[in-house]
Amino acid sequence: MTPAPRPFAMTQPPDTELRRSSRDPSNLQSRLETWLADLLPPEAAPTITNLGSTTATGMSSETVLFDAEWTGAGTREIHPLVARLAPDTADVPVFPTYDMAGQFEALRVVAATSDVPVPSVRWLDATGTAIGTPFFVMDRVDGLVPPDVMPYTFGDNWLHDAPVADQQRLQDATVSVLARLHGIEDPSERFSFLRYGDRPGDWLGAHVARRRDWYEFVSAGGPRSPLIERGFDWLDSHWPTEVGDPVLSWGDARIGNVLYRDFAPVAILDWEMAGIGPRELDVAWLLNSHRVFEDLAHGFELPGLPDFLRIGDVASEYERLTGYAPRDIEFYMTYASIQFAIVFLRTGQRSVRFGEREMPDDVDEFLYNREPLQAMIDGSYWADLP
Repeated sequence: MTPAPRPFAMTQPPDTELRRSSRDPSNLQSRLETWLADLLPPEAAPTITNLGSTTATGMSSETVLFDAEWTGAGTREIHPLVARLAPDTADVPVFPTYDMAGQFEALRVVAATSDVPVPSVRWLDATGTAIGTPFFVMDRVDGLVPPDVMPYTFGDNWLHDAPVADQQRLQDATVSVLARLHGIEDPSERFSFLRYGDRPGDWLGAHVARRRDWYEFVSAGGPRSPLIERGFDWLDSHWPTEVGDPVLSWGDARIGNVLYRDFAPVAILDWEMAGIGPRELDVAWLLNSHRVFEDLAHGFELPGLPDFLRIGDVASEYERLTGYAPRDIEFYMTYASIQFAIVFLRTGQRSVRFGEREMPDDVDEFLYNREPLQAMIDGSYWADLP
């Protein structure tokens, strides 16, 4: 039975355009060309065209699309590429640091040790000397992404309007991606560069500690969020009694970070939050990221997609594929919701920085998931969910 929409009121829609950068595109293009000329043989004579950012998804690293043309083996060819850039500190970055080398290496190792579809990485400038910020370049993959702005649950997009059977196919294929990522052997060794802190064995504790540090960075010098702090207190008092073995955690495991063709994943994107931790981190993130958009849709009295990415369905499919039944999903979804709230807090600060809104008297007004997170902490959120 489809649950009734939850009564989470919204006073304004999510921003339809999220400004991410003050970087000069023309300067970036010329510096990328100079950098490529140094990387490639002298006869390559690279040129860059069609450079532009994408605003389809994401609120963190800058994603720049461009075509690079150069001569190789006597033939002039065009190469569609993507650059992932660490944001400028003046642009209110979401995270305190951006380990571009770690993201590059994570993509490389995932490609080498699994059949999970990730873009092929080409070059890395971890120092930032070429264009003024660390970045890496990878091959561009063609596909469709469920939109963030406006959220795909609001309707009038390829996923929302697709037949139910295709939505189900996309859902199951995405759960399969998590199962295959989590099946990579020896993750704590293969991905040792993603470990959090010096707490061997305490994977969940190290993960939460890193997120507390992130919140301190976001709130430094500005208003603190009573709701986020209440959320961290809730985590302390509801800690799981048993935490499973560690796996590679994609970190930002949501369908908005996947390129799809024919409702099947063809590229898994955005690895800023990757780490080592229990399986439930990714399973809950997948579920909660949909719930955030579903709750927003219901707040505007839109039908949303209530039969898509349901908790029981995702958990059952994950268990079928892996033999592991996810535990303490309410804890991990609440934890995911707290992290989403930190993102919303930071992007709210960014919107003030770019003059797109005024600083509210109550900083928790920045949190688009404010009422659902309150309900999770209070325990009332879960009553009607399948």
